[in-house]
Amino acid sequence: MAQDAEEGRDAPQVPTEEEKERKNRRRRKRKKESKTRTVRSNLLLPGPEAEKPQRSPMANNRLKTTKYTALSFLPKNLFEQFHRLANVYFVFIALLNFVPAVNAFQPELALAPVLFILAVTAIKDLWEDYSRYRSDNEINHTECLVYCRNEKKYMNRYWKEVEVGDFVQLRCNEIIPADILLLSSSDPDGLCHIETANLDGETNLKQRQVVRRFLELDSEFDPLKFTSVIECEKPNNDLSRFRGYIVHTSGKRDGLYKENLLLRGCTVRNTEEVAGIVIYAGHETKALLNNSGPRYKRSKLERQMNIDVLWCVLILIVMCLFSTIGHGLWVWQYGEKKPVFDVPGLDGNYLSPVLAAVYIFLTMIIVFQVLIPISLYVSIEIVKACQVFFIHQDKDLYDEETDSQLQCRALNITEDLGQMQYIFSDKTGTLTENKMVFRRCTVSGIEYSHDANARRLAMYQEADSEEEETAAKGGTLSQRNSVSSHQSIKVVHRSLSMKSHRRTGSRAEAKRASILSKHTAFSSPMEKDITPDPNLLEKVNECARSLEVTRSHEQPLSKLTPELSDIFDFFIALTICNTVVVTSPDQPRQKVVRFELKSPVKTIEDFIRRFTPSRLTSGSNSSSSSSLTTSKSMPRLGSSILSSVSSESTLLKLEEKSQQDRRAIGCRPEEGELRYEAESPDEAALVYAARAYNCALVGRLSDQVSVELPHLGRLTFELLHTLGFDSIRKRMSVVVRHPLTDEISVYTKGADSVIMDLLLPYDPRGNHQKKIQSKTQNYLNLYAVDGLRTLCIAKRVLSKEEYASWLKSHLEAESSIENREELLFQSALRIETNLHLLGATGVEDRLQDGVPETIANLRKAGLQIWILTGDKQETAINIAYACKLLESKFSNNTIDKTAGNTTVGFCPLSPPSSSVHSSLGLVIDGKTLAYALDKTLEDKFLSLARRCRSVLCCRSTPLQKSMVVKLVRDKLKAMTLAIGDGANDVSMIQVADVGVGISGPEGMQAVMASDFAVPRFRHLEKLLLVHGHWCYSRLANMVLYFFYKNAMFVALLFWYQFYCGFSGSSMIDQWYLIFFNVLFSSLPQLVTGVLDKDIPAEVLIGVPHLYKSGQKMEEYQPHMFWMNMIDALYQSLVCFYIPFFTYYDSEVDLFSWGTPITVIALFTIILHLAIETKTWTLFHWSSCIFSILLFFIVALVYNVSCPICYPPSNPYWTMEKLMGEPVFYLICIISPVVALLPRYSILPLPQYVCVYVSGCLLWDRMRGRMKGCA
Repeated sequence: MAQDAEEGRDAPQVPTEEEKERKNRRRRKRKKESKTRTVRSNLLLPGPEAEKPQRSPMANNRLKTTKYTALSFLPKNLFEQFHRLANVYFVFIALLNFVPAVNAFQPELALAPVLFILAVTAIKDLWEDYSRYRSDNEINHTECLVYCRNEKKYMNRYWKEVEVGDFVQLRCNEIIPADILLLSSSDPDGLCHIETANLDGETNLKQRQVVRRFLELDSEFDPLKFTSVIECEKPNNDLSRFRGYIVHTSGKRDGLYKENLLLRGCTVRNTEEVAGIVIYAGHETKALLNNSGPRYKRSKLERQMNIDVLWCVLILIVMCLFSTIGHGLWVWQYGEKKPVFDVPGLDGNYLSPVLAAVYIFLTMIIVFQVLIPISLYVSIEIVKACQVFFIHQDKDLYDEETDSQLQCRALNITEDLGQMQYIFSDKTGTLTENKMVFRRCTVSGIEYSHDANARRLAMYQEADSEEEETAAKGGTLSQRNSVSSHQSIKVVHRSLSMKSHRRTGSRAEAKRASILSKHTAFSSPMEKDITPDPNLLEKVNECARSLEVTRSHEQPLSKLTPELSDIFDFFIALTICNTVVVTSPDQPRQKVVRFELKSPVKTIEDFIRRFTPSRLTSGSNSSSSSSLTTSKSMPRLGSSILSSVSSESTLLKLEEKSQQDRRAIGCRPEEGELRYEAESPDEAALVYAARAYNCALVGRLSDQVSVELPHLGRLTFELLHTLGFDSIRKRMSVVVRHPLTDEISVYTKGADSVIMDLLLPYDPRGNHQKKIQSKTQNYLNLYAVDGLRTLCIAKRVLSKEEYASWLKSHLEAESSIENREELLFQSALRIETNLHLLGATGVEDRLQDGVPETIANLRKAGLQIWILTGDKQETAINIAYACKLLESKFSNNTIDKTAGNTTVGFCPLSPPSSSVHSSLGLVIDGKTLAYALDKTLEDKFLSLARRCRSVLCCRSTPLQKSMVVKLVRDKLKAMTLAIGDGANDVSMIQVADVGVGISGPEGMQAVMASDFAVPRFRHLEKLLLVHGHWCYSRLANMVLYFFYKNAMFVALLFWYQFYCGFSGSSMIDQWYLIFFNVLFSSLPQLVTGVLDKDIPAEVLIGVPHLYKSGQKMEEYQPHMFWMNMIDALYQSLVCFYIPFFTYYDSEVDLFSWGTPITVIALFTIILHLAIETKTWTLFHWSSCIFSILLFFIVALVYNVSCPICYPPSNPYWTMEKLMGEPVFYLICIISPVVALLPRYSILPLPQYVCVYVSGCLLWDRMRGRMKGCA
């Protein structure tokens, strides 16, 4: 036995199943920990758990956007600057000059230009970093209340001292210092309202909710008692998502959602006090993870410039090789007899011709280094920064109504604005106002045209700024003249439909709207003051009266006719199927006194407890002046939807409490107007429309929605679930318990393209529902033709078994961390089926002011404009006609999925010619677009689209928008611009060469992703046609001028090598040679690059065809580089040989001959720039005069004060003597004239004159026509 035991000890132990399971659990836990974050309270006393070191330290809340410190600035900045190859090249040349065998200049002097450029860049970076430091310091020293364990109360601490796990208390109007999980609120229902304007630009309030189990606390929240553990996702930049769960000491856990998270940078509103625990701090907060700063792209012109820089490098190498061979031959011809200028080495030996040639090659690189423009990149950065500054100062790009101006977020692609070829535009909010106004609706297959409302809108359209009172009356037009047939209003509306897209209202209306919008979004009088249709209003009142009579019955809705039942549910859906927050400016919110209403169903235990069979107790009926609130027993008594609801049990306890309930849930409209804080203008428009029919939303809590109805008073719906809108489902739904029937109802609204496919396949009432569907679809088509945005409204009643089955899977999806979005998406799909169609709405989104004229001018400029929208086909076509993208003479080819075989749809429509047909437009829907973007069909689709004057992509998803832009950009190699205003446009904005965001009502997502942001679409015209043209023209000419100037100056040195044995000597003094490009000739080109205007702004707007020069790169073609090189070669020959022959066989020294050459070169270069300059200002004259004076002052002082600074050079009194000789002045006049004669006579100046004169003539002609028309 002992031997067996000993053998057992020696044998390897086999792990048991339990050990394997423990290892697997540890492995899964480690994998899980790598994907999640665990947060515990910092107030807990240290214990075994807390003593364990954390694997990944969490960030503190200190904000640090600076790149440098006092110690790291110099090495780090130099390291960053040396990432630019040009700087590395010039530093290498400067260091090479320290080698005695190959040096050409004094080493210290050769370092000066490089150090100057590095210093200028470093100072710029230091100033920017210091500005960031001051901003960081201000934010970091903002105070907030953090709970202190020792003091057992909240104490003031700086933001930078807040850590993950701290408890923070916030009060109304305070900014949130970190990402905080909401655990307590002074609001009786655990709500907190926040404003996210600092984060995404949206001014409407958002609701946030206390974590569920902390909402049910009987006492005040005490941070010392918080022992739960929070498991959540790692820090990420997704503002619309937060996943996690909180594990309590009891072992139970609750899911965490974005509604529980307060994001850093947001502001607490309408809530006295909230508290929570910090989840993410500092640079791990979602706000800072989204703050990527300015965008840097490489422009098309810069890419072409880099190619030309490589050509300069090649030319430099060729010149050096030529000089090397020349020097070798020069030395070789002397044979054994060494020339007098050949100095032996320290050992007394002479260099061999081969080694001498190698040394000369390196020397020539130093001498000719100026051929590579050292200051070009820095100059371009300075010019672009100044261009952006002047664009910002343009008052025409400022919008008074929204108090916003153009923003430039990408600092180095301004010239790309002048080369655009394709514009891809969203429709809603980009071409239109995104100011939704309810126009008409259809309910139960009957259309209500809202004639009086149409006349009210017409009053807003035609009101002038001096007719403010008239406009105000038009906003509250009475109903007495509103009775007319649908046919008559159809004619009236069609006559006004084109006008309705032209103006957004009077200035008085715009001013009122802008004032109101500072408090509440989407709440201008034009949007709020809906005039109801009298026929529909009468039916709503009839329905309310009927319900008042039948409310004591078991199923009061069943007593209504099908039409009245649909009308009732239609307006209930308009009122509650949204996320609109109701706020009162006068009174604080109070919790409603309820016996039955509890929080939404969040667990299966809730469902069993709340829906077990039990007798319900609820309120009694009330008159039209009272309010009805359904009540059930307290939670311990239970409640049920499984038992039948008797008339007695439905109406018991709240007769005497009706007045109290009315005060509790919110103030009445007459006591103080309620404000609707909507997340989108569509939601606001529908809620205001329902309010016009006396079906008003008066209260919204996390678990209930209250509606005020005529004759019925106040109904409170228990809100069980909200299934939010997304771009894939294209709909949203709410699951509520109906207060009259106690049934679980699903109200859904969404696009007709999806709702129609989700309707009940069979009709329990015969063919009645089929007829309603058919009629509704016809009205939807009419609405779309009139340019209205359409939504379908539907309903479904769930049985207890259906809801219980769906709830189980939905709760599992909600509590999941991984794939939660996909699971919730599938859960929504399961409940949004077998719907009953109630009706549809038509909402008008008015065209922005100036859009038709802007599109017309952009198309004259040669820009192809495509509209990519998610709206239905008819709506997009109508808007396209209104904004003149499509014209009546157009032949519109519509491609949709009904064509069957999609490959057949492209070939027959393709015109035989490859040119663009001005009478051909293409409209394609999203389903067909999915086929067209397939690899096998994209070329055919693109070939067809190129031949069409206009392209409209309807029902397109955000991904399809980006794919279309990418297809055109990559396949056609065209310059693309995408413009949009919403989050669904971000992908195409980022894909395009230039992305433009519009700072509209949908927030700032598009702006934050864009390169440029404009207040209105009409501002795109001047941004492209004027500023884009100017920026491209200036930079193109400046870059070519840089290459010309450097090549011309280097060529002077090259010609001299033929007379000095290619020894690398120079006839120009080292000071002039080193500082010529950096100091003496740099300022005029910078001024011209910033201020030059080849054509006035009025002409560029009046003659859009001039923009095509940028599209064709007429000012910077590849051959122009070589033309400038040839011109520089010719000018250098003139500037070299005229002084050469003038002083030939004279007794002047080397520098007395080289200095006039330098002066002539400076005069020639500045006069060359003067020829290229089209607009002369005081700054132009001053810069040219200053450069010449600076050279002469430096030369005179240098020649007097530094005669032996750099022996053997002796420039003493050289300039002084030259200025006393008439021949010096003569050659300084003759040489530049002869050098510039070809450019003045046969190069671009006559072309510019012709363009300018023709533009002016066309502009004068147009003005004459406009005067004649007037």
